[in-house]
Amino acid sequence: MNEIRDHHCIICGTPKAEGEGIRIVSGFICESCETEMVQTDVQDAKYPFFIHQMKQLFVEKNA
Repeated sequence: MNEIRDHHCIICGTPKAEGEGIRIVSGFICESCETEMVQTDVQDAKYPFFIHQMKQLFVEKNA
């Protein structure tokens, strides 16, 4: 049985197939967001947004 699992990107929220991105801790980042994050300069206005979204990986949901 070849089951395809969808994951929701923690950055853009888009569902993607398992092989279309990376898993970090308990989260998932799609390839397009990963590429955009890597190419974003720290002075870019979108940089703080990426940092905020990435914090979801390290914060317990039941805290």
